[in-house]
Amino acid sequence: MLKNTGFKVCAVIPAAGKGTRMNMDFNKQYIEINGIPILARTLQVFEKCDAISGIVLVVNAQDIMWCRQNIVFKYNLSKVSTIASGGASRQESVFKALKCLPEDCDIVVIHDGARPFVDDKMILASIQAAAECGAGCVGVPAKDTIKIIDEDNYVCTTPPRDFMWSIQTPQTFKYDIIMKAHSEALNKGIEATDDASLVEIMNYKVKLVEGSYRNFKITTKEDLLFAEALLCKES
Repeated sequence: MLKNTGFKVCAVIPAAGKGTRMNMDFNKQYIEINGIPILARTLQVFEKCDAISGIVLVVNAQDIMWCRQNIVFKYNLSKVSTIASGGASRQESVFKALKCLPEDCDIVVIHDGARPFVDDKMILASIQAAAECGAGCVGVPAKDTIKIIDEDNYVCTTPPRDFMWSIQTPQTFKYDIIMKAHSEALNKGIEATDDASLVEIMNYKVKLVEGSYRNFKITTKEDLLFAEALLCKES
């Protein structure tokens, strides 16, 4: 349960990817699962979450009008205040979205548009962690043993699995921390695969909160089958 933080919380949903690994010529997040696009399912969770006051959605520039009509208006997503055009990378897209947030935003929840099985519990836990520690990130303990390899694919070491987590989103931050992290990354030419890594580079601690193995990112056609099976089981 989220304690009364007194903060204004906004969400950033990057969804400017392409269907490369799906072998498709359009954004995978527009694919329908049981009649509803993946992106719409993700946005609906944030629309219904009382802690979220507004949403900045990031899509490819050529998709903005289509997305406004067929996602935002069609599914009555009133919290989507801005649809921004994406950048050349996810990192650039998120930074563009951060600059679109209202001036009184205190905490930013960043969540992949292709993770439609996020829920209130994960969102609220990440917000609470950010309110208390400055940065909170959802993840799950690694199921598999992880090997560190060298450039020739020989195993260098096997870290203890007890300390290995698979990182998901939402990743949530106090606004000033995540803005400073992205600004410094841009100035120094730093690139990372997630926002938490940029904050870590600045020597801020990131608090991990446990999510769910259901909160997977839909990336491949196999993921689509899994998503459909989950929804069928729940219906």
